[in-house]
Amino acid sequence: MKALYDITPFTLLDFPDTPAAIFWFAGCNLRCVYCYNPDIVFGTGHIDEEEALAFLRRRQGLLEGVVLSGGECTTYPHLLSFCRSIKSLGYKIKLDTNGMRPDVIKALIDNKLIDFCALDYKAPEAKMDEICGGGNEKRFWESFKILRHSGVDFEVRTTFHPELLDEEDIITMAKSLKSKGYDREYYVQIFQGGMKTIGKLSLSNRRVDYERLAPHITLRS
Repeated sequence: MKALYDITPFTLLDFPDTPAAIFWFAGCNLRCVYCYNPDIVFGTGHIDEEEALAFLRRRQGLLEGVVLSGGECTTYPHLLSFCRSIKSLGYKIKLDTNGMRPDVIKALIDNKLIDFCALDYKAPEAKMDEICGGGNEKRFWESFKILRHSGVDFEVRTTFHPELLDEEDIITMAKSLKSKGYDREYYVQIFQGGMKTIGKLSLSNRRVDYERLAPHITLRS
């Protein structure tokens, strides 16, 4: 089965303190209108596991980690066995996920297969369907709870388009995280125009009160 849409051979930005490659998994269980990767979400895989592992064998000693991104990698039915193979080569693994598969996240943690996780907090429940075309906040919180009690290092992040979310939404989300014991940086990335997105969005003209947001979030470019 060809699960990977593409491989980014090197990054210093996506896995904290770790030179890594990015494995982009085809397909996703959400349809976020601001998604920058529509070709990956709607596309099919071009690279199978053995090709990906052969790439990692060639990079041993040069890379230290692998970022599993997409799309949504937790939808891949053979993810655990693939991660075992990656681990057997000595690589650390970072998981990028929308949190809609808490069962998979728990299995990865229980089997000691991930070292870091970036968990996307898409929207409050009332806006999930509008922004993501499905999903539910309850699954996000299940994934959050699993990560919070796991001992695995993780972060929570949100993409902010002012026509989809407003300052009050972001502050409410930040307060919800804090109320559930999140004491780390809450990263908010401002939507960047000029790239193809699922919802064909453009930059917003609405003024954003960043001073109001500043006590609650950490902006990430």
